[in-house]
Amino acid sequence: MNFNLSQENKEVKRLAADFANKEIAPNIEKYESNGAFPKDLLRSMGKQGFFGACFPEKYGGSELGFLNLALIAEEIARVYPAISYGFNMQAMTCPFTILNWGTEEQIEKYVPDLIMANTIGMFALTEPGGGSDAAGAMKTTARRDGDEYVINGQKVFITFANEADVGVLFAKTEPDAGHKGISAFIIETDRPGFEARPIAMSGLGNAVRSCEVFFDDYRIPKENLLGEEGKGFKICMNALDYGRLTVPSRLVGIAQGCIDASLNYCDERVVGGQKIGEYQMIQHLIADMVVETEAARLMVHKSAFLKDNREAATRESAHSKYFAAEITTKVAKSAFEIFGGYALADEYPVMKFLNYANMLHTGEGSANIQRVLIAEDALDWKDANRHNIPRRFELSSDIR
Repeated sequence: MNFNLSQENKEVKRLAADFANKEIAPNIEKYESNGAFPKDLLRSMGKQGFFGACFPEKYGGSELGFLNLALIAEEIARVYPAISYGFNMQAMTCPFTILNWGTEEQIEKYVPDLIMANTIGMFALTEPGGGSDAAGAMKTTARRDGDEYVINGQKVFITFANEADVGVLFAKTEPDAGHKGISAFIIETDRPGFEARPIAMSGLGNAVRSCEVFFDDYRIPKENLLGEEGKGFKICMNALDYGRLTVPSRLVGIAQGCIDASLNYCDERVVGGQKIGEYQMIQHLIADMVVETEAARLMVHKSAFLKDNREAATRESAHSKYFAAEITTKVAKSAFEIFGGYALADEYPVMKFLNYANMLHTGEGSANIQRVLIAEDALDWKDANRHNIPRRFELSSDIR
């Protein structure tokens, strides 16, 4: 067992950190002040090969592998959590689902442009009636009409939807068949009947928006069915499993961002004639922040290692998603204590870090859902890896 990063891992991490510090950090205020979607920044990340880390070279991927993807996502989220949503929309849940389940024609048509961020992706699952109960709450329908499907319904909290070109959508083709009636589709947003409305959300910035999405007699060709009819639930679970690598990676990045900001502040803030970092109470907070973040990071790396080894990792992905969400919120609150009233000041990132930590609690499965999955697995009621489906392709980064 080797816990050391390889030279390649260290170089990838350094390149991602340099990109975050030099290309992203100086431009955050520009994006947030005018509310402009950072498409140019996403494209720059695509050109760096960040989104293509887990994709074969034949489709434009960089084949860096899952651990390197986790390292990259952490470094980007450490600086700008908003842009890190790209690791789900441009890397995992949208294009990776097409890669894992699509036909060769679908893969060639959509995947290369998505991982280069030439087109913007989205993942349309959650509905107003519920997010965690995807099968029970789903009301969106897809009715076959000749050579087309006609889609009607509503989705909510869909990131990038107001800017997206392409997406993966889940809808009921058999409304009364429960999870067996769900099918997956590839959608294009320039077709009639599609509408996205950004949701006003406090404390999360202006550049990257989450949206309500409406489908009103929205038509797509039958060739846009992803996989087979009735297999959508399986496809969805598989997609979320891979998304549970990048979400905890991003959470660890946010936690590290809180630590970095707190350490700098401890060195500059003087109270009672000494730097606040010299106070034991502050030191205790810092110690807990560092140790808990490192524990979450190791969980993420284990999950990534298993994926690079082409082993089942649903259990470990749930562990890392749950733990990373819990400790990142705690770390952000500790940073809030260290900064005091200044945590609310726009010149510091603490409040935004806390808000994003809270938001990511629900991404790719809420904390309570992860608890249920973990507990049922521990009790031997339901094997967490029972839905595991090996990916269809190999990467040069795979551990052999």
